[in-house]
Amino acid sequence: MSSGTGADSAPAPNRHHDDTRTTSLPRTRSKGSTFSSLRNRNYRLFAAGQVVSNTGTWMQRIAQDWLVLGLTGSSAAVGITTAMQFLPLLFLGLYGGVIADRLPKRRLLLVTQAAMGTTGLFLAVLTLTGQVRVWHVYLTALVLGIVTVVDNPARQAFVVEMVGPADLRNAVSLNSANFQTARLVGPAVAGVLITAVGSGWAFLLNGLSFAAPIAGLLLMRTSELHKVDRAPRGKGQMREGLAYVAGRPELIWPIVLVGFIGTFGFNFPIWLTAYVNDVFHSDASTYGLLNTLMATGSLAGALLAARRGSSRMRLLVGAAAAFGLLEVAAALAPSFWAFALLLVPIGMCGLTINVTANSGLQMASDPALRGRVMSLFLMVFMGGTPLGAPLVGWITDTYGPRTGFVAGGAVSALAAAGVGLALARAGGLRLKIDLRPGRPHVAFVPRQRQPEATVAA
Repeated sequence: MSSGTGADSAPAPNRHHDDTRTTSLPRTRSKGSTFSSLRNRNYRLFAAGQVVSNTGTWMQRIAQDWLVLGLTGSSAAVGITTAMQFLPLLFLGLYGGVIADRLPKRRLLLVTQAAMGTTGLFLAVLTLTGQVRVWHVYLTALVLGIVTVVDNPARQAFVVEMVGPADLRNAVSLNSANFQTARLVGPAVAGVLITAVGSGWAFLLNGLSFAAPIAGLLLMRTSELHKVDRAPRGKGQMREGLAYVAGRPELIWPIVLVGFIGTFGFNFPIWLTAYVNDVFHSDASTYGLLNTLMATGSLAGALLAARRGSSRMRLLVGAAAAFGLLEVAAALAPSFWAFALLLVPIGMCGLTINVTANSGLQMASDPALRGRVMSLFLMVFMGGTPLGAPLVGWITDTYGPRTGFVAGGAVSALAAAGVGLALARAGGLRLKIDLRPGRPHVAFVPRQRQPEATVAA
C-alpha cells in the first residue's frame, strides 16, 4: 500500500492491559459530524459500492430463506442453510484473519467480491431454469461462507486504511448504516419480486450488484490509502493472535459477549419465517415487512452510533441486556403489530452491540494483528450460528416459534449479565444496589481495598 499517515498512530495495543478501568473501550475521536468519513474520496467509493451490493445481498437472503422454506416446509432446513453459510467461519475464521494480515487488502477484496457475485449468478441460473434443489442452496451457502472467511476480516481491517484512526469509529458506524439502509430496501424489493416472478430474479440481481464494489475498489487512489504494516509470513501466527486477545480484558470480554449473542440471539431468519408461516399465516411480503422494520431500528442505531465519540463497555453490556429482554417481550407479544413494532428497538440494540464491539476492538488492537482480532470477533459472532441455528430451529419446530424466540432472548440477557459482572470484577468494581429515593438504584462502584494488616512492633 502507498504510504501515508494513519494506522501507525493508532492507540498502543496494550494501552488498557494494566488499567483497572476496563469498563471503557478506547476513545476514537470527539463527538462530531455524523458523516465525517465521507470527506474521504476512497471511502465514498467504497460506501457507494457497498450500498448496491448490500441491497442485493439482502434480496438474496430473503429469497434464499423463502425458497428453502418452500422446498422443504421446515424451519430446521432454514437453520441448516444459515449454518452452512456460517460454518466455515467457525472452523476457518482465524485462517482468514492471518490471510488478511499478510496480503494487500484492496487486491484481496477484488477477488472475494467477484467470487461472491458468482455464487449469486450460479443460484440464479439454477432457480430460473427450474433445476434448483435444496442441496444446491446448501452448497451455494457453503461456498459463500468459505469466501466470507477471507472477505469479512479484510473488509473490516481495510476501513482504517481508507479513513485513518481518527474517523475509524465513524466509518464503522456508517458501514452499518449503509448495510441497514440496504436492509430497508432489499427485503421490500425481494418480497415484491418473489411474489411477482419468483426467487430467481432476486438471485440474479444480487450477482450483478457486485459490479459496483468491484468498480469502487478499482477507482480508488492507492496513494491516498493510509499505510498499515502487514504481518510477515511465519509459523504460529494464529496462536499469536489468540494469545494476544486472551491477555487483554478489553478484547476478550466483548468477543465472549458477542459470541453468545451471535450464536443464540441472532437467529432471525428462523424465527421470522416461522412466525410468518405458523403464527401469522402470511406470505413473503410480510416477511419482508418484518425485516424492514428491524432494519429501520438498526439504521437509527447506526446513525446514533456515528455521532458518539467513544465506545463504552457499559454501553455494549447494556445494549446486550436490552436486546435479550426485548426478544423475550416480542416472543410473548399478543398481536402482530405488537410483535412487529418491537422489532424496531431490537434492531437498534443489535446494531449498537455490533458497532460498539467492532470499533472498540479495532482501536484497541495492534495494526499488525487487527485482521486476526477481527477474524476472531467475526468467527464467534457469525461463526457461532452453525452451532445455534440448528438447535434453535429444532426448538422452534418442536415447541413453537414463541418458545424458540424466548430461549434466544433469555440466553442473550443472561450472557450480558455474566459478562457485565466479569468486567466489573476485572475493573475493580462491585455492584451497588441502593433503593433509597433519588439515588441510582443499580450502579457499579470501585471496590474498597482491604486495609493492610499492621505489623506489631
